[in-house]
Amino acid sequence: MTLEFFNRQKTRTIQLRHLRSLVQSLGEKLALSNARIGIHLVNASEMTRVNETYLHHAGSTDVITFDHAEPQPPGCAPAPIYGELFVCVDEALLQARRFRTSWQAEVTRYIVHGILHLLGCDDRTPRLRKRMKQMENRLVRWLTSKKSFARLSGRVNLPA
Repeated sequence: MTLEFFNRQKTRTIQLRHLRSLVQSLGEKLALSNARIGIHLVNASEMTRVNETYLHHAGSTDVITFDHAEPQPPGCAPAPIYGELFVCVDEALLQARRFRTSWQAEVTRYIVHGILHLLGCDDRTPRLRKRMKQMENRLVRWLTSKKSFARLSGRVNLPA
């Protein structure tokens, strides 16, 4: 899996090496060996610009997924995953307070959510949203058992 990280926010210090390790573990779990994913860590103002410019939605949001893979004709093998995730660290801070979790866990959840979209998961209807949320929760729990989300901030010395 090829990963590129772009950290354009200054809200929180993020250890990109640990984030890469976390996302690579997720990629191995999901068998994404041929995936190419760019992850943009942004603040609320940049997320608002992206959301309004490309999706025509007002304001900021937690994660936006852009799928750049070429559609394949019916009967052909699926195209390799190729996409970008825009993750709003400011939104992670707000939601972490709301859901009584850490901002690091929220950033991780947003990445999981975005990757599920790249895999073809949809959350446009209540039924699909419930199914996708269950998958997301399972993957976040699995990642929690493998990696320390707190290490994303670089302020703790925990084993990898």
